[in-house]
Amino acid sequence: MKFLAARDGEPAPGTVALFGAPFDATVTYRGGARFGPARIREASYGLEEYSARLDASLADVPFVDVGDLDLAHGSPARAVDEVARAAAGLARRGAVPFMLGGEHLLTLGAVRGLAEVYPDLAVIQLDAHADLREDWMGEPLSHATVMRRVSEIVGAGSLFPLGIRSGTAEEIAWGRAHTRWPRDGQDLAAQARAAAAAAAGRPVYVTIDIDVLDPSAAPGTGTPEPGGVSFLDLLAALDQLRGLRIVACDLVETAPPLDPSGRTEVTAAAICRHVLIGWFGGAGGGAF
Repeated sequence: MKFLAARDGEPAPGTVALFGAPFDATVTYRGGARFGPARIREASYGLEEYSARLDASLADVPFVDVGDLDLAHGSPARAVDEVARAAAGLARRGAVPFMLGGEHLLTLGAVRGLAEVYPDLAVIQLDAHADLREDWMGEPLSHATVMRRVSEIVGAGSLFPLGIRSGTAEEIAWGRAHTRWPRDGQDLAAQARAAAAAAAGRPVYVTIDIDVLDPSAAPGTGTPEPGGVSFLDLLAALDQLRGLRIVACDLVETAPPLDPSGRTEVTAAAICRHVLIGWFGGAGGGAF
């Protein structure tokens, strides 16, 4: 099943290429994110193509859905490599990769692939967790270490963490010292506005962990963290990124089995619609 309103055909210059990455082998609390891509696509058919908030439609967005990657579930390193190859291949064709996870570790692969094509890549992270550990129980590849590994590719000064409300004392201290950590007291939209101003003119990768939302809005995620933003607050923050040169993005950590109500996958599908229209469609913004 393809995402709602996805066009037929192959990725081409100027198109967004949606792909799924069903993998959750390194999650540290609760699994289920490997089911995210399929269930987000299914949930998209409960939405309208038209967004009243943006006054534009998915029909105006040049995007295709190329299906899911066949990832080696028992090998995080191989899965990261496979995502890197896929993302780099799409970017070299002039398309904008949009990955549906799957767990957050896979962002490392996508960033690695995009950095091959765009050496001056900046990364904007919307997330509850810092994900800046050096390792998790001796393992350097984990969804708990992903942004530390990403910083080693793009440089810590090119990483913009937004919405963070959880992490070890060491992670937070390292993030404040080395990354583009936001000012204290800013709401998410203000954080995003400041990041957009700092990253203007550069190729940008945006990674959205669904747990940036409060668990009341998105309970179906592996490591929920109370105190998050509302759905509308997240959309307001995403709107601040319009006009950036966004060359790739992802939405990760949706774990449908953990939410029998189904609202998390519907919320994830609505975030995807907002991103597609707001950044790459009739509402303006995006890479082209």
